[in-house]
Amino acid sequence: MARARLILDTRKASQSSITGLFPIAVRVFNIKPRIIRLSHYTSIKGWDETNLLLRKSVKENIGLDCDDINIEIYDKLDAAKRVINEIGESINNIHVDTLVEEIKDRWEGKNKSNLKKKHEKCITLSEFGQVLIDRKNKSNKPATAKWYKDSIDAFKDVNGGKDLTLNEVTVKFLKTFEAEHRSRNNSTNTISAYMRGVSSVYNAAISEDEFKTEKNPFKHYKIPRTKRTKKKALPKENIADFKKISYEFESPIWHTKNYMMVMFFGRGMNLIDLAKLQVKDIYSGYLFYGRSKTDDPLSVKVTNELQVILDYYLINKEPHDFVFPIGNDGSVQMFKKYRSDRRLVNKHLKIIAQDAGLDCKLTTYYLRHSWATIAKFLGLPVSLISDALGHQSVATTEGYLKSFVDDKLDEANELVIA
Repeated sequence: MARARLILDTRKASQSSITGLFPIAVRVFNIKPRIIRLSHYTSIKGWDETNLLLRKSVKENIGLDCDDINIEIYDKLDAAKRVINEIGESINNIHVDTLVEEIKDRWEGKNKSNLKKKHEKCITLSEFGQVLIDRKNKSNKPATAKWYKDSIDAFKDVNGGKDLTLNEVTVKFLKTFEAEHRSRNNSTNTISAYMRGVSSVYNAAISEDEFKTEKNPFKHYKIPRTKRTKKKALPKENIADFKKISYEFESPIWHTKNYMMVMFFGRGMNLIDLAKLQVKDIYSGYLFYGRSKTDDPLSVKVTNELQVILDYYLINKEPHDFVFPIGNDGSVQMFKKYRSDRRLVNKHLKIIAQDAGLDCKLTTYYLRHSWATIAKFLGLPVSLISDALGHQSVATTEGYLKSFVDDKLDEANELVIA
């Protein structure tokens, strides 16, 4: 059962380096202990351990209004005990840090609401998160479902492997979470992704009336901004070099080269969108597909070079057959296969890059970036590039293009400083 009592915090780390005195504190215990320091200090001799009050006769306390201070610290102890009593049996459902925050809020006159009602049967992060995960899986969004799960697992890991109630997702916990991941040298983008995942679960619980809060921590804590990584792109002449490379007919790397060219010919098509293509999506001289990320419909005119590749894959297939062996319908069942296929494709792309004499780790995203940056250097308007890439706003495309490694600018700089 949770409890609170007055103590003199005689830990060496708590001792004032100036006066040598120790702080009076409230020690809170709820499975784990926490110490809340108060603003008054005294010596070990100046503290009556039996009656839990300041001794008037000790020299360190001379000049202090001991009576007023003793009343003040007892009032704080009494308020702490009242918080514990008001929460009642639900105290077992909350973390000691949450209890400490409730006590501090009571001291500041912030939480005058019914604490028992606030904390009883509070849904946990995993419980409501599973609701969203199930929904995403049913709607064939396994990648988003995995993002939710990974984010929740990361929060549980920092919480000692235990699940958190939504009440325990506080500003203090978010700061602790960030500090812990910084200490592990995890990137800002990783920390931000986990926090945004949990924020999505938390806010969905509020919007669906599964949870009520007086203070939404995500409105009082700034999630670290993701840093846009420099995207790399290939010039047009390198794409031409890839076309010349030949591999054993129908070998895995032969297929990968074909995927690579189709994605480039398809205006920087993503691999997931290529994998979802069905025979019925190709007609009237066009290739039609929906971007998996936004569901926006796109169409690409089938050029002669693209047609040559497609002709091989369309032989003896029915309208609902996948065009490519990497076929994926977006379902949970096929998601693991797709991730495995994607790793193999990226592995083969690195080999293709080496065979083309390039010193880079070529990935499927290179091709999307390459199409966009080549279009940029050819002078195509950003609005046109935005439509081609399937971005929902020109602002997205502008930010996207800024993040490319601009070899042309590097060349210009070399000429200037030579």
